[in-house]
Amino acid sequence: MKKIAIIIIFALFAGMSQVQAQTSMLQQGQVLKIDRPESGNFEYVKFPRKNFIIKRGGIADMKSVEGMLVVVQSFKETKWGTEVTLKRKDGRKFFRNFPTITAIWPDARDKGELHLVN
Repeated sequence: MKKIAIIIIFALFAGMSQVQAQTSMLQQGQVLKIDRPESGNFEYVKFPRKNFIIKRGGIADMKSVEGMLVVVQSFKETKWGTEVTLKRKDGRKFFRNFPTITAIWPDARDKGELHLVN
């Protein structure tokens, strides 16, 4: 019985260390690529709503962000995952008015919205 309890505890600690290793893979200055998710709508990459883009004089075309390279500017841990602040690699603004966007890192990667670029 003791052996089973020790094995279960060891397995839990091994699983937690693996999760920490995945989030530590993301570093400041790392380049990511934005791709269109299979569902068609961005769920974990947080773009401004279309009415805010239009009010500021931008063009609310989500196809313009497909394939765009972005750089990790900062990140912080939240209860939903790692919230990552992204800026465009070419230095321009998103939709001509927004210098940064945010994303929830592990979920955006799992849904195919963000990919690591090597």
